[in-house]
Amino acid sequence: MAVLHAWRAARVTPLGELHAPPRMTAVLIRLIVQVILVASLWHGLYAHTGTTAGLAEGQAVTYAVLAVLASRLRELDQYAGRDTVLQHMHFGTIVYWYLRPLPPQRYHALRALGEQLYGFAWALGGYLVCLAAGVVDAPKSPAVAGVFALSLLLGQWVLYHVMLILDQLCFWTVRNNAAMLILIFAQNLLSGVYAPLWFFPDWFITLSGFLPFQATLSVPLSIYIGRIPLSDAGEQLAIQAFWGVALTLFTRFLWRRAARRVISQGG
Repeated sequence: MAVLHAWRAARVTPLGELHAPPRMTAVLIRLIVQVILVASLWHGLYAHTGTTAGLAEGQAVTYAVLAVLASRLRELDQYAGRDTVLQHMHFGTIVYWYLRPLPPQRYHALRALGEQLYGFAWALGGYLVCLAAGVVDAPKSPAVAGVFALSLLLGQWVLYHVMLILDQLCFWTVRNNAAMLILIFAQNLLSGVYAPLWFFPDWFITLSGFLPFQATLSVPLSIYIGRIPLSDAGEQLAIQAFWGVALTLFTRFLWRRAARRVISQGG
């Protein structure tokens, strides 16, 4: 029975996508356009230079395209299913999360796992196409590929808890749309989604080093393109694991505090 409940929770958002073919078509078109534009942009930037900020043209293009593909891991339309924490708090239905057989924190985690697996299928498909077309470079060795995969897994662990904190803010704010937009922008900027962090000033890089954001994406992609050598990867993996454990403990504390704010009438 527990496995059945877990399966039903994990497939909530992916089912919403699979039962809306026009939405899937729109996602495919947007992903193709994003990859083409990003690759064209970085090829253009390197048209008259060989190496910039320690990156060659192939490394920069590979990083940028992989960042676009990695964004699909968590970029699903949860609002269509009306199952976001923000919506439940607005409509006063968050109480039902506490009446289900699954605890709310486990339901939230299982649903996110299903979203990430669905998004991974998109990202993997896009990666294989880009690799076959020569848009991105292959990893330099099987060892690099293995460490990259481990780092990417740790990065998704950290990213889940960063996004979970945004959801948990809803228990203390009436409307946190603006805060969520600001924090999502900060996450994308500080994690290297928009551009590799090495193109930013030194003070910006130093500041981001004290935050968990670069552990979500910048570190895995840096390992993939060789910016972080395997000899230094162990330290980066340890930092990712530290942020994963710290954020896990912090979000568990917030779940306990949030439960005290739920009343029988709703949010």
